[in-house]
Amino acid sequence: MKTFIKKIKITETGVLFAIAFFGLALFFSSNISAIKNFVVQKSFGGKASSQPTQSSNPDKENIDLLAAEVLPNGGVELPVIWGGLGKQLVDTGVIDSKKFQEIYVKRGGLTEAEKNILSGENNGNLKITIDNSGFLLNLLWALGLGNKNEILEKGEMADQRYGGAGRFASTGGWTISTGKVMDHYSKHKFISLTDKQQAVVDEVSKNIFRPCCGNSTHFPDCNHGMAMLGLLELIASQNISEQDMYKYALTVNSFWFPDTYLTIATYFKQIEKIEWNKV
Repeated sequence: MKTFIKKIKITETGVLFAIAFFGLALFFSSNISAIKNFVVQKSFGGKASSQPTQSSNPDKENIDLLAAEVLPNGGVELPVIWGGLGKQLVDTGVIDSKKFQEIYVKRGGLTEAEKNILSGENNGNLKITIDNSGFLLNLLWALGLGNKNEILEKGEMADQRYGGAGRFASTGGWTISTGKVMDHYSKHKFISLTDKQQAVVDEVSKNIFRPCCGNSTHFPDCNHGMAMLGLLELIASQNISEQDMYKYALTVNSFWFPDTYLTIATYFKQIEKIEWNKV
């Protein structure tokens, strides 16, 4: 996966791949329509299922089977213990708990499990699902933004060509902290990494790209990038292998960008004849 990503991002092959990929997307447009229908229904609480259904439409059945692989109904448990990080984010003011919870009022409020992740101290492994993927995105966004790390202080975010770290969507868009957001930017030692762990985060973050803006996690200028950086730091701190860091980054990105990754899975299955678990 790392080599594949590097080839696409760094060489001109990436341009050709993009053109070819979106051309092929038109080729199986009926499947794309089914994918989008699945994503919309799941995102807005509809009754779409990621399990096979009885249907006379073979495209719909194929999408249901793929969705069960890419976005398992029961979610995916991540190999990271959350512990009391949510409480630390609140206590330091990176997250204003009242503002954070107000976001979810119109959506029925936080579940008891989510409240515990936000303010409890003895949480186990995080588990990402279709239903809580947005919640975890915001939580990890806060972690990536507030945790002290040299990637934020010396990487692309700090490059003066871009006018300063406070001018990006990942910083200016974070409006639910206590006080000014830049008072929390890379200021808190929520996660301490050894030199070896930091080197792994630095390397892996340069090789994980997101479909919303195309930048690497090493340049976390949007919420998804900052959240992924927080996740990578958390994974590295708990001595998960580099290979598994890529694996779980792919899993999480699939839940954050379900339409994109279901499209990719469809491409590989129909055109390349490669199953999702081999991609």
